Amino acid sequence: MIDPAQTALFLVIIVLTILLLVLGIQVFFILRELRKTVDKANKVLDDTGVITESVSGPISSLSNLASGVKAGAAIASLLSKSKKHKKEN
Repeated sequence: MIDPAQTALFLVIIVLTILLLVLGIQVFFILRELRKTVDKANKVLDDTGVITESVSGPISSLSNLASGVKAGAAIASLLSKSKKHKKEN
């Protein structure tokens, strides 16, 4: 016959099995949500990279334009000094 200790052990095994099954299902859902979150974060980072590239292009062009204007001003200044120097002589 089955004594009370075996019955208690059998019930504990059944309860633990059910709890582990529920826990496994919950872990599966958590990992699925984590995957979705990582995918969304990856999309955000990709969009950030695209935005950064689209902003850096015009800024680089503006920097080149400013360098060109500065060089042009330096040349104009040198030519202006050269003309003044020739007029004085």
